[in-house]
Amino acid sequence: MHRWRRSLQLRVVSTTLIVSGVVVLLLATLLIDQIGRGLVEAKTRDSLTQAEAGLTQAQEAVEVGDRRDSAVEDRLQDVASVLSVRGQSGTPYRILLVSTLGDAKAFASPGLSPGAVSPRLVRAVQKEGAPAYEFVADTLVIGGSITARQPYQLFFFFPLTAEHRTLELVRRTATIAGLLLVLLLALIAALVARQVVQPVRLAARTAERLAQGLLEERMTVTGEDDIARLAESFNSMASALQTQIRQLEDLSRVQRRFVSDVTHELRTPLTTVRMAADVLYENRTGFTPETGRSAELLQAELERFESLLAELLEISRYDAGAASLDAERVDLVPLVAGLIERCQPLAARKGSVVQLRSTGPVVAEVDHVRIERVVRNLLGNALEHSEGRPVEVQVAQGEDCAAIRVRDHGVGLRPGEAELAFTRFWRGDPSRTRATGGTGLGLAIALEDARLHGGTLEAWGEPGKGAVFLLTLPLQVGAAMQGGPLRLEPDEARR
Repeated sequence: MHRWRRSLQLRVVSTTLIVSGVVVLLLATLLIDQIGRGLVEAKTRDSLTQAEAGLTQAQEAVEVGDRRDSAVEDRLQDVASVLSVRGQSGTPYRILLVSTLGDAKAFASPGLSPGAVSPRLVRAVQKEGAPAYEFVADTLVIGGSITARQPYQLFFFFPLTAEHRTLELVRRTATIAGLLLVLLLALIAALVARQVVQPVRLAARTAERLAQGLLEERMTVTGEDDIARLAESFNSMASALQTQIRQLEDLSRVQRRFVSDVTHELRTPLTTVRMAADVLYENRTGFTPETGRSAELLQAELERFESLLAELLEISRYDAGAASLDAERVDLVPLVAGLIERCQPLAARKGSVVQLRSTGPVVAEVDHVRIERVVRNLLGNALEHSEGRPVEVQVAQGEDCAAIRVRDHGVGLRPGEAELAFTRFWRGDPSRTRATGGTGLGLAIALEDARLHGGTLEAWGEPGKGAVFLLTLPLQVGAAMQGGPLRLEPDEARR
């Protein structure tokens, strides 16, 4: 079944073999049937001619000479004997002469008896008078009446052995020819399919190499037919993709370099501005109310700006492939509990309660700085959208992985937003201003941190039912995970 699904050539050859086999079988059956009918009809015509001639000869023997029953019987037996000898030298047949009254002697060729004729044929001869016939096994039996003072019936037995041999020879010949024809058609189909499938396989292998990053791979163009035009079109597409990919790589490289350079360059003047802002913030009580409020706003926005620069710098590290792990064995339960404690001021402002559930120690090999950042991001995101409802945090351990699930019961996510939640700078509610919420990079960085550990970060949500974020990490960095101990969707969503 695996080869059947993956091999177009096998399906074409098999289909051709089956269809041609059915067609050849139908044609051979029809041909053999027609030949058989023709042989039987020809044999029947010839046999009827001979039987009518024999009946005529017997009737003439009855009508001449002495009409006494004994004399008529002797002449009939003589004619039957002559016909029997003739049947042994020419077209083979045997003779059976019987009286319908049953009191006269009968003549029968060797191996025949009056019981060899079926009662149905006997009645047909008595009723019609004209010659009647039937097929019994491999024999054609023809019978007719002889008119005399005492009625007689004369039967001719023509064997169909020669016709059966001829038909068997035709059947064997048709079978062998049909098999050869089917095999020849299958061979032709295989050759034709190979000519078509081989370039397709080559195109598939070339496409796989292109997908692996070998952008120089091209198909070999041979001839000027449709396959050659396909190869030329494929090569043109590959060249265009190579050009576009290189342009995008150059653009992405320039963009990453720009973000990294700008981030580094902004940190120096930002430090100076930060120092001045700290001085103003510490002395805000001596300013007028308007100036003091401005100092507070300046301090808050500088904190947001520093957070944005730090996240941009982290994203640039991931883009450059420079991110690394400092992994160690950590119990995730106290780590999460500490983060929940630090989030209590935010929870109090939002009117929410954070509930932690765990079944015991959950020890995994992780970079605790990165995992703290992920969980802190998930907790902050859940509290921002909780709308005063409880936030549930669950920590569990499976056979080969650990999981942290954060759920809120707030506004939730609309269909399709679960995949967009990890997109850079994406915001679930575009109507919110940048004065609230994060920078839009937190979940993107959290996803990269999870992938760096060899884990996953998934999201689920429904409008009005809240959102769930599930972080699954292998117990050892980079190890394979068979399945997590926690489900992404809540129980009520699966009902």
